[in-house]
Amino acid sequence: MMLVAVLLLSAAVKSQTKKPAPKPTTKPATTKTAGTSAPKPLLRNGLDSLSYAIGMNIGTNMKLQGIENMNYVTLNKGIADAIKGNNPLMDENTCNMTIQQKLQEFMAKKSNAVKEEGRKFLENNKKQPGVVVLPSGVQYKIINQGSGEKPALEDTIIFHYKGTTLDGNIFDESYSKGGPAEYPLNNLIDGWKQVVVLMPKGSKWQLFIPSEYGYGDRGAGANIPGGATLIFELELVDIKPAKK
Repeated sequence: MMLVAVLLLSAAVKSQTKKPAPKPTTKPATTKTAGTSAPKPLLRNGLDSLSYAIGMNIGTNMKLQGIENMNYVTLNKGIADAIKGNNPLMDENTCNMTIQQKLQEFMAKKSNAVKEEGRKFLENNKKQPGVVVLPSGVQYKIINQGSGEKPALEDTIIFHYKGTTLDGNIFDESYSKGGPAEYPLNNLIDGWKQVVVLMPKGSKWQLFIPSEYGYGDRGAGANIPGGATLIFELELVDIKPAKK
């Protein structure tokens, strides 16, 4: 799959090369009438469609990793050198190190912007009525307060939840899955560990989790970007004490 996508990029570079301007002729210039010459379709056959689809897939994944632009001329040379067996400008180890380093730089740049958005949100949110701020910076707000026992870190909790990013996008929830979730509290993200031990059974709270106590700079999947501050509604249904 990668080979086809690479060949597609190679062809794209060649197609973008400027052609020499035609020599002037003695014939008078003619004015083109709109609609008289339709451009040739880009997707002419099944191979074109497959190639484009793979290119979109690879490009989308690159964008998710923070890559917004590439030098297609040097990319084309790298492809040609690899295929033709030319002497490369970099050895394999240097290539791998370069990719890793640059991806880390791109991801850091992208996650820093997301983290700054989260920082501003949390700064304003802590001023809202009912919001409690823990020493770590994790915040919570009581929606309904239960009267049962509080879980320990070693316990398993049974809970309903809904998780959203700051733009309101729901990335996960339990309410449509036929029943509450069940996990050992120690297996959950750090922001939950800090708050859930304070929750009496039967409570429903809202949690505001900075990225460093959520999924960090790497994020999680396509819906939680690196550096994201997360909002959860958490309903503590039951507690299963750890066996002693």
